[in-house]
Amino acid sequence: MTILSTYRLQMRGPASGEAFTFADALDQLDYLADLGVSTLYLSPILTASKGSTHGYDVTDPTTVSEELGGADGFNALSEAVHARGMTLVVDIVPNHVGVDDPTQNAWWWDMLTHGKDSPYASYFDVDWTLDPDGKIVLPVLGDDGDLDDLAVDGDVLRLGDRTWPVAPGTGDGSPAEVYGRQHYELIGWKHNVCGYRRFFSITSLAALRQEDREVFDATHVEVKRWFTEGLVDGLRIDHPDGLSDPAGYLEWLRELTGPDAWIVIEKILAPDEALEPSLPVAGTTGYDALREIGGVLVDPAGAGDEEPLEPVIRRLKVDTATGTLASELARVHRAIVASIGADHPKIPDAVAALLSHIGVYRSDYRGLTAIMPTALAETASAEPSLAEPLTLVAAALEHVEPATRIQQLCGAVTAKSVEDCLFYRDARLVSLNEVGGEPERYGVSLAEFHHASALRARFWPSAMVTLSTHDTKRSEDVRARIGVLSQVHSRWTELVDGWARTTPPPDADTGAFLWQIAFGVWPVDGTVTDDLRSRLHAYAEKAIREAALHTTWNEPDAEFEDAVHAWLDEIVDGAVAAEMSRLVADVDVHARSDSNVQKLLSLTVPGIPDVYQGTEMWDDSLVDPDNRRAVDYAARRAASSTGGDDKIRIVTGALHSRADHPESYLRGAYRPVLPDGAAAAHLIAFQRGDDVLVAAQRWTVRLAETGWGDTTLALPDGEWVDRLTGRSLRGRVDAADLFTNLPAVLLERTSA
Repeated sequence: MTILSTYRLQMRGPASGEAFTFADALDQLDYLADLGVSTLYLSPILTASKGSTHGYDVTDPTTVSEELGGADGFNALSEAVHARGMTLVVDIVPNHVGVDDPTQNAWWWDMLTHGKDSPYASYFDVDWTLDPDGKIVLPVLGDDGDLDDLAVDGDVLRLGDRTWPVAPGTGDGSPAEVYGRQHYELIGWKHNVCGYRRFFSITSLAALRQEDREVFDATHVEVKRWFTEGLVDGLRIDHPDGLSDPAGYLEWLRELTGPDAWIVIEKILAPDEALEPSLPVAGTTGYDALREIGGVLVDPAGAGDEEPLEPVIRRLKVDTATGTLASELARVHRAIVASIGADHPKIPDAVAALLSHIGVYRSDYRGLTAIMPTALAETASAEPSLAEPLTLVAAALEHVEPATRIQQLCGAVTAKSVEDCLFYRDARLVSLNEVGGEPERYGVSLAEFHHASALRARFWPSAMVTLSTHDTKRSEDVRARIGVLSQVHSRWTELVDGWARTTPPPDADTGAFLWQIAFGVWPVDGTVTDDLRSRLHAYAEKAIREAALHTTWNEPDAEFEDAVHAWLDEIVDGAVAAEMSRLVADVDVHARSDSNVQKLLSLTVPGIPDVYQGTEMWDDSLVDPDNRRAVDYAARRAASSTGGDDKIRIVTGALHSRADHPESYLRGAYRPVLPDGAAAAHLIAFQRGDDVLVAAQRWTVRLAETGWGDTTLALPDGEWVDRLTGRSLRGRVDAADLFTNLPAVLLERTSA
């Protein structure tokens, strides 16, 4: 069975409030098959925290979630998928497990009970050196004074509705006496100290030591069953860069799955970073392609004279390493001292500065060996006062433990400082602020787009291509509309300047950012429903806390947040709304054009395209959990049957084209087809193999003013039929005649 395309489903149990179980997935198989989907792609399905809305907080990696339907439900779904000639891919989470409620995680509970004597003590990446008595430090208290309220209840300690185990034979005496005999120390989370490696800064997700084969085998027993019994055809691997040895982990995983399984990894690549070619995977999950496809539709004419971001990013990385991730930085410091037998008070400063000069998640892949020495040189040059501690850091890089800790910290620093902070601050064009994005690169040129696509065809033809995921900060369609602002930059600037006078935001930078978000989701008819209003407020709260300029998650500023919420209501209810509605209505045709074009590009460029649930039609989702809402499949079934929605027509046509021409899409070359004429820059065209050709328009605001003029596209020999409209074309075609019905064509050669 061949994987030609995937359709991502977000699985949720009934306790989440909006269930989507294996039975619900089964009910949609006929629709997905009609759509042309070849592969069902499931979010994590192993047992997770009760009520989990995402499944990344796995509490028992050895069982399929009973909330989703259990092993029997999963087996039935797999059987039905394969009976239709489709394939099945599942997302797995090797880096961490959920420990928010210790009672739900048997391994974690046992380790808390028995400490280092637990058979599971080696499973978790615990820092046993942090506490002088070798206890596990748990930052779970609101305040250290909460310990006064601990109560002994049989063989557990209770604090409100939270529970921790009591070691055998230690339960006599007062709560304080019993607590003092345990293998863990409970502290306030505001100390910013944690006794175990966590997922970035999330203390409820404890990291696993997958470098230990025993741990790997124990955590993959259910995954192994899937392949032994032929239930699953591929895997998506969540955040492998968090592991001690990603490459080694993937080698073991390939042994488990066999040579034919399709494996893609959530590896966030910098724009100038190549995926390590020796990894036994099909490629990444597609954030690199997302940047290229969305970026080629951004008009560089809209770029302003902005300050460079590199100094800002470096400052944020240092602040993140020494602040949010200070506990991890301190562990690196201890590892360095232990490995080389020497210390310096500025080693933490040197490590933080060094990480600020590394532009990738981690630099210890074979193909990236030049990055670390370059970063060392740049750091030494930029900060001569750190020369001595930096030398000690370099010496420690020859030892496994500190070298590994530095690499793991590097990824966490990058994620927390750039994706989870800068991308909520920078407002030059917020559609560029996406995972794997580079907002300082204002769009992607045709030259870069074509070359990157050709390289993917040559080296990673089965990598995933995506536009929306459960982690994207804005859906593909919201980004498409915001991207149109690059084409109406002057009008937008004039409007925002006026709004800033009549409806001033609490902070100018916050306003510049959130105005774009409001524009991205504003209804074409101008009617903002109560639901949309609440979604805007929820997004704004998350955005301003992540930006951390005036308020944060740890220390919310109620006055500032209330002012932002009041300002948002004033936008929705006041004079700004009418002008916003006029602009949205005026550019809607251009936003729809870009939405449809990027969708077709994602389905036809080299790689395996993923359709995130519901995005076969216009989707106005914002960041999670907004983008994990239930999908209205009844509406999509209706649109699919009538053919009245352009986007679903494009998705259906392209997916069926892939099924009819698998060789062209899976193994065919990528060749740019170059237009001629005055408006050639507005036309993107390429050929896949010998019998598929795609052409699409871009920058349509200017195009509407100037027209195509003498622009033409010479088709290769033969007769070509547009899969989307049924029209036949041959020879040299006027660009104006190409796009009479849709903003893009998908041509298939019917004769030579």
